[in-house]
Amino acid sequence: MTQTLRFTLPGGREREITVRYALNAGYAGRDTEQVQHHVDELAELGIPAPRRIPTLYPLSASLVGRPDVVQVAHAKTSGEAEWALVVGENDVLLTVACDHTDRALEVHGVAWSKQSAPDVLGDVAWPLSEIEHELDQFTLKAWVRHGDTEQLIQDGTLAQLLPPSYWLKELGDRVVPGTVLLSGTIPMIAGVDQFADAWRVELTDPRRLTSRIHYTVEELAPAWD
Repeated sequence: MTQTLRFTLPGGREREITVRYALNAGYAGRDTEQVQHHVDELAELGIPAPRRIPTLYPLSASLVGRPDVVQVAHAKTSGEAEWALVVGENDVLLTVACDHTDRALEVHGVAWSKQSAPDVLGDVAWPLSEIEHELDQFTLKAWVRHGDTEQLIQDGTLAQLLPPSYWLKELGDRVVPGTVLLSGTIPMIAGVDQFADAWRVELTDPRRLTSRIHYTVEELAPAWD
């Protein structure tokens, strides 16, 4: 199952790209010591460490979209602010993304948890070739909402993550038209409850053009078992 997404480019042009393949990067920070520390922290929580760092999780293309509501099986799910590459026929676009993940399932397998919730993409996208030289100046922020209260939970720049050029070089011929690649995420602010009623994510360029995501989280009724 594929989905065609429409993006607004700088200057107001629009592009449509049909998603055929999805890849989620993980443990993809540029500071390798910080990444290893994060792996060690997760191991203490029972979340298995990857065999290699950074790592990559192939996903079903049907999980990539732009939903207003993300339906989940229980309360222990949350998003992650990221960038995403969207590969067209003749170019590559960059947009904001939010990787929603089942945290309860994560302890049994990160790859499984990635398959249980969507990758949400933003509305605005930039041609990568036009902004690659200034990517480290892009800001990436996420907010969570609990009831009527919204809190900042992630606040950083793309300088904290491995750049698109790393993944394009590593993947080579696997980056075919219709591929969507999510970058991995930046740290969350300590003390903010990630298990929220809604997520909002923004990626902003040096000229203040912003790609946005906003969705609410709806917990489904329990299974009849």
